[in-house]
Amino acid sequence: MIPIEKVKKIILRHKSLEKELSSGQIEKEDYAIKSKEYADLNDIIPIAEEFTNFENNKKDLNILINDKNIDDELREIAKKELDELIIKNKKNENKLKFYLIPKDEADSKNAIVEIRAGTGGLEASLFASDLYKMYEKVCHKKKWSIEIINISKSDAGGLKEIISLIKGKNIFSALKYESGVHRVQRVPSTETQGRVHTSAATVAVLPEAEDVDVKIEDKDLRIDVFRSSGPGGQSVNTTDSAVRITHIPTGIVVSQQDEKSQIRNKEKGLKILRSRLYEFERNKRDEKRSKDRKNKIGSGDRSERIRTYNFPQGRVTDHRINFTIHKLDQFMEGELFDEMNENLLLQAQEAEINKLN
Repeated sequence: MIPIEKVKKIILRHKSLEKELSSGQIEKEDYAIKSKEYADLNDIIPIAEEFTNFENNKKDLNILINDKNIDDELREIAKKELDELIIKNKKNENKLKFYLIPKDEADSKNAIVEIRAGTGGLEASLFASDLYKMYEKVCHKKKWSIEIINISKSDAGGLKEIISLIKGKNIFSALKYESGVHRVQRVPSTETQGRVHTSAATVAVLPEAEDVDVKIEDKDLRIDVFRSSGPGGQSVNTTDSAVRITHIPTGIVVSQQDEKSQIRNKEKGLKILRSRLYEFERNKRDEKRSKDRKNKIGSGDRSERIRTYNFPQGRVTDHRINFTIHKLDQFMEGELFDEMNENLLLQAQEAEINKLN
């Protein structure tokens, strides 16, 4: 049961905002923020008011039901109303619980997606490439834009690492559950005995940080320049255009060599660094709030094995929610991303709701 005082605070906040917005004395900068908050509250207020009135309405109906002076027909009507009132109150409570789930401030941001080949050698790099292509297809279907920030290729068309920026509406909210270790089980094209090999790639999804989110001091940076190199380590540039940026206080290092221009590489490197620092601070804050963060869906723990892609059996299984889709080919084409994501979101919401009980 949600504490009634918590619901009353929502109603009081709505009335307070209404009074402020109609006074004409609110600062222009605050007006847009408070107008949005007021609009967001509008839908939940009728539900909140019904919820706070439940006990009084229930009491009135019980008095009527227990009144020996009324006829049986009226008593039956009151009993039916009480049953309906209890059912509706439960629905209202669930709606209020969803509303009270703490909002992730990063949900509305764009996302930087980092994919790296893990254990498994060449097969792991080929799988990393397959994962990128899958996300690329999801972006095209949803009309999101995707831009490669950094790429490091391996032999046979594989990827050692690829970092991309995905832009659109509420991108981080849609992709944040992809962070973790993705494991693949399949027969590599180089396998002559038909044996199934297991390899992995890691995915890290970071909210794109703006200048206002993270302030980076020049004194906290060490910037080294070097010559770009391609697969096998051969030099692909005659000038020192590649950049390595080290954030001294945290030890976070970003290398960028995708562009021929040192200035562009530095700009892209700082974009990645800013998002990693933003996520670093978010993780520190979340760890203080919850010691069991690693047990949460979407904790962002890159070492957590989250999903297995089993090609011989044609299935993809998410281990966090024990959910399996038996249409792996379609999933890799980006067709069933929403089905997986909706199930993850539902489980995450239920976990948060349970904390409110």
